[in-house]
Amino acid sequence: MFTRLLGKAFLAASLLAALTVTSVAQENGSAGRGRSTGPGVVVKVSGSVDQTVAGLKKMVADNGMMVMGELHQGKMLEMTGLRVQSETLFVGNPNVGKQLLSQEPGAGLVVPIRINIYQDARGQTYLRYIPPSHELNGFGNAKVTQIAKMLDGKLQNMTAMLR
Repeated sequence: MFTRLLGKAFLAASLLAALTVTSVAQENGSAGRGRSTGPGVVVKVSGSVDQTVAGLKKMVADNGMMVMGELHQGKMLEMTGLRVQSETLFVGNPNVGKQLLSQEPGAGLVVPIRINIYQDARGQTYLRYIPPSHELNGFGNAKVTQIAKMLDGKLQNMTAMLR
């Protein structure tokens, strides 16, 4: 009984998080430059969600990383009657993950990196992610911080090419 309730609570929390993540990006003039008032880095991209996902997958592979998972939030939310275009990719490199988790097992909370691609109400596509350093620096481990900065740079370079 408790497990079933916990599962329902998790699903509800996941849907709420998906709704939050897929909300319209703040258009304060900075979203196109990679920042917004919301969490993480926001990159205004040209093309559709599907085109951006395809381009990102190619860039990830070309940069020695891999897509380790996908979450099709838009399809999941259709069950609730909400129609949004939102896809999340979990991106990483097993060797980098090994380095991080051997230093700090709790880093598994942060990696693989979650990248969300979504379309706002006006049809503009955005890509959003939280730089790994924002979460990994909190472990207070110099090696983890060094790897996080390297990952930040990789993400910044890859996502800049999608504009």
